Amino acid sequence: MSKKKSTNFNLVLTKLITDVFEKSGNKLLNYKQVASKLNLHDDETRSIILEVLKEETRKGILQEPEKGKFILKQLKTFVTGKVDMTTDGSAYIVSEDEFEEDIYVAPRKLRNALHGDLVKVYVYAKNRGRKKDGEVVEILQRAKMDFTGIIKLSDRFAFFVPDDRKMLHDIFIPLDGLNGAKDGYKAIAKIIDWPEDAKNPIGEITHVLGKQGENNAEMNAILADYGFPLAFPEEVEKQAESIKEDISKDEIAKRKDFREVLTFTIDPADAKDFDDAISFQNLKNGNIEVGIHIADVSHYVRTGTALDKEAFERGTSVYLVDRVIPMLPERLSNGLCSLRPNEDKLCFSAVFELDKEANVIEQWFGRTIINSDTRFSYEDAQEVLENKSGKHSEELLKLNELAYKLRDRKFKHGAISFESVEIKFRLDDQGKPLGVYVKERKDAHKLIEDFMLLANKKVAEFIAKKGKGNQKLTFVYRSHDSPKEDALLSFSQFASKFGYKIDMSSGRETARSLNFLMADVEGKKEQNVLTQLAIRSMAKAVYTTKKHSHYGLAFDYYTHFTSPIRRYPDVMVHRLLELYLAEGKSVNEEEFEKMSIHASQMEKKAADAERASVKYKQAEYLQNNIGEEFNGIISGLTEWGMYVEIIANKCEGMIRLRDLNDDFYVLDEKNYCIIGQRRKKKYQLGDEVTIMVKKVDLSKRQIDFTLVK
Repeated sequence: MSKKKSTNFNLVLTKLITDVFEKSGNKLLNYKQVASKLNLHDDETRSIILEVLKEETRKGILQEPEKGKFILKQLKTFVTGKVDMTTDGSAYIVSEDEFEEDIYVAPRKLRNALHGDLVKVYVYAKNRGRKKDGEVVEILQRAKMDFTGIIKLSDRFAFFVPDDRKMLHDIFIPLDGLNGAKDGYKAIAKIIDWPEDAKNPIGEITHVLGKQGENNAEMNAILADYGFPLAFPEEVEKQAESIKEDISKDEIAKRKDFREVLTFTIDPADAKDFDDAISFQNLKNGNIEVGIHIADVSHYVRTGTALDKEAFERGTSVYLVDRVIPMLPERLSNGLCSLRPNEDKLCFSAVFELDKEANVIEQWFGRTIINSDTRFSYEDAQEVLENKSGKHSEELLKLNELAYKLRDRKFKHGAISFESVEIKFRLDDQGKPLGVYVKERKDAHKLIEDFMLLANKKVAEFIAKKGKGNQKLTFVYRSHDSPKEDALLSFSQFASKFGYKIDMSSGRETARSLNFLMADVEGKKEQNVLTQLAIRSMAKAVYTTKKHSHYGLAFDYYTHFTSPIRRYPDVMVHRLLELYLAEGKSVNEEEFEKMSIHASQMEKKAADAERASVKYKQAEYLQNNIGEEFNGIISGLTEWGMYVEIIANKCEGMIRLRDLNDDFYVLDEKNYCIIGQRRKKKYQLGDEVTIMVKKVDLSKRQIDFTLVK
């Protein structure tokens, strides 16, 4: 037997032996008893078992309380978890058991496991004062096999250099697997094999994206990197094209008709997919009826169809700097489902009778048909609100008045107002950034938001109350947990350095003081740092069938009902609401919880892809500013550097600690600062500094700054 085969045999045997001890309740066993339980009776194998037992005793995995009799020192010698790769090629295995500490795995013991892979790890005994370390014994599930990157071509072969910083292996590409890719081109490669004794995996090019640095190539690379497809499958496109545009009389007869009621949409100027419309009418009793009409996507996208499966897999539309990658094919997202003006459209609606104080007197949920009178951009609607004149001014002003009351009530109940800065780029025809600006949120934006919140909240309340007692109805909620106390305390201590006080005596007081801080900080240089840090101290909102309160909005029940063109959970909510309005039985909770988890994961991937596109455009924008000086705010701190956001254009880059040569600086994580070890000079999160643009690496979407003394 070769040395390598012998090692693998011993590793497998070690696992089997460990299983024997675990299954026997960890009784004292000698090597013959172990061999018998494994049904191995030849002398050679029995002597190998004895060797393994002695070796594992030396390692501290087993003990030998009586001569020749062994027992496990610790029962849990194998752990399942996900690989979290570090830049030096080693990794930490994050266990599925939240109480299990991370396990360190050296590079040579990873057995070709990659970042994010689900693996089984053999855990060595914990040495005194050290973290657990171990060795990958099995790759259970690959996180991904497709990577974006650059082709490096030679006469006889090619190598593919992945963009992913946590993919530390170049991929070997045989010349017959290039698929037309040229040297220096951006492409997508798929790993097809990784021989056990090979340093690099073998792959093939599946898509050629274009020349490195071209806008289309780079944006498509970002999408592919985060697992979003670049096109719809042919079957899905065909299915979308086959849907009839005409609305039958039978369909209209099943619905409440709002076509004669004043209705309009308010969306961004460049939007094409109009999810929502608002109708307005004065009632004889002095109250106002407001209809929130949402595109009836579930009418067109039927459960189990190719169209539905594709929408579920995507989970969400993705909004990059220069484009939207829709969840649904264009025929649906911009055509059939989009609530375009002067066209009959099918909707699922939430209709409310509101008194003058914006209290809900009556409510109705159901399917409708509408015909939007006007398509407002946010700017058009804002102009009407500011000038108090113009098209539908009376109705818009009344809706704005009601929205203010809904908003005030929400904040009085403990909702938190996070007005984070949204960065936008002015692009030329080739997608090159010409300028950067901050998008303002005014009353027109907030008006729409407040009525959408009302619809989401009331739909969730309706289902939760309909299913009270033993009749709990499975539903998809948007849940937001309260923040962990230590995270909030840490943020409070940092905010106090800027003169802001957070009252943590109760949930409502915490929310009130956070809102005061957010209002006070608006427009100040530290706004983005404090807002982002406050958001980071909060829990993340997720889709779930279980919890249903929303801490940030201070709602007991909340869901997403209002954007089914661009969010799959909203489609799920429409289907469930339809079922329960018809007194249908509750659906399988476990199935919908799995779907909700997938939706939350895809939402995070979309947000990461959107951020990556912003980072790329920031780097591209500063490419021509090498050597220029700017004033900035320290926006983030790590062990290897500090992030600085330029005040003028919101571009963020890093000053590496190794470039600070006046002292040896160390991160003080607790106090959000880095400190020089000799002179005790301190750089604090939120400090204003002057920087110079040192280097821009477009392929890594990185900007390096140096500190100007």
